[in-house]
Amino acid sequence: MKLDGFGVFVKDMPTMVCFYRDILGFEIKEAEDASNVFLEKGGTLFLFYRRSDFEKMTSIKLNYAEKINGHFEIALGVENFAAVDKAYNEIVAKGGESVMPPTTEPWGQRTCYIADPEGNLVEIGSFVKEKSPNTRFNLTLRTSHKCRLSEC
Repeated sequence: MKLDGFGVFVKDMPTMVCFYRDILGFEIKEAEDASNVFLEKGGTLFLFYRRSDFEKMTSIKLNYAEKINGHFEIALGVENFAAVDKAYNEIVAKGGESVMPPTTEPWGQRTCYIADPEGNLVEIGSFVKEKSPNTRFNLTLRTSHKCRLSEC
């Protein structure tokens, strides 16, 4: 078996699509009102499943975490320490919820955490202190679209 991607069960599909597409720069594969929305980031498939549709399909009522939760994290890598700070500041300025500002950890990683609109943790980090000419960004924030989370 190989990991092809991962999925998140969402309550508010349009808001989650707006956040991941317009604020974090994920590529969307379907219309944002679909039951299942496929997004991609750096070659990784990321799936949103509407909770109510999944429960109807499986005939099972599931329990979901509310607010900021620690069930999992989505980890995104950027070029260097400065890019961690820049990404964090841009995301928070667009309405992303700060969980932990950029911090250099004892193991040498600069990292920060934000929460998506449904409380899932998103980590942005790097182990590279200075910019290297051969390193590229793994996280490309959308700057052409002026979406703020409050507008989703």
